[in-house]
Amino acid sequence: MDCCKGPDNLPCCQVESVVSIDERGQMVLPKEIREKSNIKAGDKLALVRWNNTGNVGFIALVKIEDLNRMVQQMLGPALKEING
Repeated sequence: MDCCKGPDNLPCCQVESVVSIDERGQMVLPKEIREKSNIKAGDKLALVRWNNTGNVGFIALVKIEDLNRMVQQMLGPALKEING
């Protein structure tokens, strides 16, 4: 199920799967999702939370390497400007 459209009118996100949380607060990422996302055992993922009027709107899992790259892209120009 598509949940939004990007500028090119293609889905920017999709509901890929529904997972359950067990009594220890753990969930299993389905094998198909892990394979599509190239997630391997031992990979580190950041849980990113978006708030919507004080409540959690949605959460996303982002590979640490991707998060580091995004932060560098956002802050890199500012750091260059600060450092001269």
